[in-house]
Amino acid sequence: MKKILLLIVCSFLFSSCATQELAAYKNAKPQLDLVKYFVGTTDAWGMFQQRSGEVIKRFHVVIVGTQRDGKLTLDERFTYDDGSKQQRIWTLIQAADGTWRGTADDVVGEAVGHVSGNALRWQYVLALPVDGTTYHMQMDDWMYLMDDTALLNRTSMKKFGIEFGQVTLFFKKRT
Repeated sequence: MKKILLLIVCSFLFSSCATQELAAYKNAKPQLDLVKYFVGTTDAWGMFQQRSGEVIKRFHVVIVGTQRDGKLTLDERFTYDDGSKQQRIWTLIQAADGTWRGTADDVVGEAVGHVSGNALRWQYVLALPVDGTTYHMQMDDWMYLMDDTALLNRTSMKKFGIEFGQVTLFFKKRT
């Protein structure tokens, strides 16, 4: 009886670790078109929270998106609550199968993203400098288009399968 109870408890715990499926958003409106949304200027406000939920950093980002020769370039300029600044320039290309692939200087290898309905799942490894050491963090971004100007983003940051924190962002496209 103890073995059966243990099996049931373990099954419940493992099932609670299941991830959401992107296909679940295929009929969600409005449809997310990355080029349409990001070409132009977009503001974003965000925060990084540790595993405990404590907010460690807050920031504002101004993103200037341009499209040329089949490439979407996102020039992101971050200003953090401590006054520090950072720039990340993404170069994104949509493959024939609809998959998005992207690179940036602090991204290890290539980022891969898929759009379904109003959602984008974007996965990559970020080289994150902290106190003189650079950590390679697995980033799992989920973006949701709310309307023509508002986009929400929640990112899980993991290393060795352990979540170290989350990034939450609100994007507002300038019109």
